[in-house]
Amino acid sequence: MREPPRPQVAVGVVLFDEAGRVLLVRRGKEPAQGRWSVPGGRVEPGERLVDACLRELRAETGLVARLGPLCAVAEHIDDTCHYVILDYVAHAPSGQLVAGEDAVEARFVTLEEAATMPLTEGLLAVLQRARDGLSS
Repeated sequence: MREPPRPQVAVGVVLFDEAGRVLLVRRGKEPAQGRWSVPGGRVEPGERLVDACLRELRAETGLVARLGPLCAVAEHIDDTCHYVILDYVAHAPSGQLVAGEDAVEARFVTLEEAATMPLTEGLLAVLQRARDGLSS
C-alpha cells in the first residue's frame, strides 16, 4: 500500500482589478491542468506567505499587487499530492499581464464569466466570498 503524500502549504492570489473583475489563469500543469484557477503555488522553505503570494503572482502573470487578507483555506488531495491552500485577496494590480511559468493563459473576468469556465474545484465559492468580503 502506497503512503499518502505529505501535505504541503500553497498560496493563491484572488486579485481584483478596478472594474471588479478577477484574475484567472489556465493551468498548464497538473494538478488541474487545463482548468482555470487563481495564480498561486507552493510556499518555498523559509519563505513568508506574503512573499510566496507576490512571487507566484508575478511568475504566472507578470503583475504585482497589494496583498490583502486571507479569504479562504482549501485543500487539494489526489494520488500524487496534498496541498493546503491559503487564498489571499489582492487589489491594485500593476504591470503588463502576460501568462508565464505554469500558466498558459491569464485574463481578468467577471464572476459571471468565471461561472461558465472550467474552474478548479470549489473556486467559484472562494471568488464569491472574496468579492463579498471586499464590498462589506
